[in-house]
Amino acid sequence: MKMKTPKNKTANGERGFTLIETCIAFVVMMVGALACSSLFVFSVQNNMGGSERALSMAVAQQQLEQIRSVMYKDSTLNAGTTNFTVNNGGRGYNVQRVVVDQTNPNNTLKLLKRITITVTPREAGPNWTRTPVVLVSYRSTLANGSYLITN
Repeated sequence: MKMKTPKNKTANGERGFTLIETCIAFVVMMVGALACSSLFVFSVQNNMGGSERALSMAVAQQQLEQIRSVMYKDSTLNAGTTNFTVNNGGRGYNVQRVVVDQTNPNNTLKLLKRITITVTPREAGPNWTRTPVVLVSYRSTLANGSYLITN
């Protein structure tokens, strides 16, 4: 004959989770979820920074191509610094163009100019996403002359 177990006791020593065990499991899961959410926020910021750099690079390349398309004697290639803003992709960028005449060791002018384009996003997120993109190029004339770069 089998003995009946009372309703408040479980058969074979099985029992459910207590409220304390459930709370501890919930806390452990919350810690893991918070770690994942902070990783997600960091990832979104890095992607935004990469996007800003890519758009800044596109603006810098566009400015450099415009410089390359003008004649060597054009006033755009006069030595000096020019600052202006450009809008691209719905965002604003500060552009600095520096043109420097290159000289030979005897201080005579070469028919060569060093062009530096610096593009900085204006409306990006945190400061580290607003790092400037810098492109440097040299431009020479097609005429015969002393434009050889010597060290």
